[in-house]
Amino acid sequence: MTTSQSIQRLALTCGEPAGIGPDLCVALAFQHHECELIAIADPDMLKERAKLLGLELEIKKFDPLDPARPHQAGTLLVFPVSTKKQVNCGQLNKENSRYVIESIRLATQGCLDGLFSAMVTAPVHKGIINDAGLEFSGHTEYIADISGGHPVMMLATPGLRVALVTTHLPLADVPKAITAERLTKVIQVLDRDLRCRFSIRRPNILVCGLNPHAGEGGHLGMEEIEVIIPTLEKLKSQGIRLLGPLPADSVFTPKYMEQADVVLAMYHDQGLPVLKHVGFGAAVNITLGLPIIRTSVDHGTALELAGTGLANGSSLNLAIKTALEMTSYNPMHF
Repeated sequence: MTTSQSIQRLALTCGEPAGIGPDLCVALAFQHHECELIAIADPDMLKERAKLLGLELEIKKFDPLDPARPHQAGTLLVFPVSTKKQVNCGQLNKENSRYVIESIRLATQGCLDGLFSAMVTAPVHKGIINDAGLEFSGHTEYIADISGGHPVMMLATPGLRVALVTTHLPLADVPKAITAERLTKVIQVLDRDLRCRFSIRRPNILVCGLNPHAGEGGHLGMEEIEVIIPTLEKLKSQGIRLLGPLPADSVFTPKYMEQADVVLAMYHDQGLPVLKHVGFGAAVNITLGLPIIRTSVDHGTALELAGTGLANGSSLNLAIKTALEMTSYNPMHF
């Protein structure tokens, strides 16, 4: 492994080249960081974006044989990957989709090989990747296909963590996806990784019901009675601290939040609107359940802001900070 014990080396993917990902990575290069950042991207594209933003960025080619050093403001180490077509801010081009996929693949493999301590990802545009004829349901799923594991999405902002049982599914498909097997695996991953990756020795997990009022004793749906409650009782008997199923419209109140390390929502738009209301732009997307550490931003490509200098880099900075914190814990200690 080339990463030194004191300096962590993080892979940084710049995401959709027509979006704000390159802007954020360029701006990030002018800040102080205790770790070494390696942008996996097209160096010419980054130079053009820096020029457009009125910044003089020095690009240096990454040499994996060099020892890791703290990031030097005004420079950016780059693992070069070439775009296929000219990049124009705000204009999607499906010809560059393979470039996006390749940057993610290289970062993931680099983490598996020990070249990088963690990977941090800027936003991609799933639609244009699929338009290119590539099967791609999302960052998380693609990374898991390479690395293995059982990915669980968790977003975090100061004072609140929200994890999801299901992610990018049509609402009509959610109830049948809430199985005892899936719920068990998600909760086991959540409990383990909060202990191993965040040093929370006995995580307290609050679980939302699927239906209004958590099913109202079966009057508003049977999923709680038939699947959720029996699964939670079984996991409680194994020593996992769980409270629920709780009505999703009241779980985010102070009464419950005071005792919560994380809220587990049944589907994407059950939990994330609350988190994004509380901390949009100051939240981080964390993928649990993988053999590697991966964090990401809490926002999309914002094509209309690309090249304007108006993109907010708070979430990407928090993603880097969170990845570094996660590298400081050794899962073997728990």
